[in-house]
Amino acid sequence: MPAVPQCVHIVMPAYNEAASLGAVLRAIDAAGRGSGINLRMIVVNDGSSDATGLVARNHEGLFPVTLIEHTQNRGLGAAIRTGLLAAVDLASDDDIVVTMDADDTHTPLAIAQMVERINAGEDVVIASRYRPGSAVIGVPWHRRLLSCAGSMLFCIFFPTRGVRDFTCGYRAYRASVLRRAVSRYREEFVNQEGFQCMVDILLKLRRMDLRFGEVPLTLRYDRKEGKSKMKIGRTILSTLGLMARRRIGL
Repeated sequence: MPAVPQCVHIVMPAYNEAASLGAVLRAIDAAGRGSGINLRMIVVNDGSSDATGLVARNHEGLFPVTLIEHTQNRGLGAAIRTGLLAAVDLASDDDIVVTMDADDTHTPLAIAQMVERINAGEDVVIASRYRPGSAVIGVPWHRRLLSCAGSMLFCIFFPTRGVRDFTCGYRAYRASVLRRAVSRYREEFVNQEGFQCMVDILLKLRRMDLRFGEVPLTLRYDRKEGKSKMKIGRTILSTLGLMARRRIGL
């Protein structure tokens, strides 16, 4: 029996991203064709009031698209949880699951690099702002300063070999690793509702004796339509609280 080709399942939370989602999906399709990667999209429409869901359906001809609709906006944590659980159900152990944003800030060219690193033996690969060759375009200076300070704190309190960027949500996971994590943590695997959910996923995975790695990220914040959905003050407080709880073992 011939081997089933490896598939990369891209989990993409989307909230009112109709203006950018089409361009993002077309860029992902072009990157996949250029690298020969077999792609499948899982778009989680998190209660959008615009045409986000329609845009996702209109691009089903590029690659298989699973559209999951939240009837109301539940936040990034809930959308990531929905998407990752769907990916675990769809993927075989040899597949790869990628999470990335729908707002055109994450360039899809990093997907091929992350897939290569997973296939070379790493279990989790992060598109990092803190590796040689990375570029951050259009991010205000105070946001960059806060990100650097956060990275330093996490490296001090949660040193993890191969990881410098704990907060970026653009990552690749070996599907078998996600399946193990869901089995181990069950409903607690993704139980943070805000942007800090990506940090918490990494902190839980670091307990599992995995191999982590990073590739350079080109972050194109200048392409973002409209204002950021992140409430900076609330996210900082939530992340610091999470860090304190995890540090003392809660």
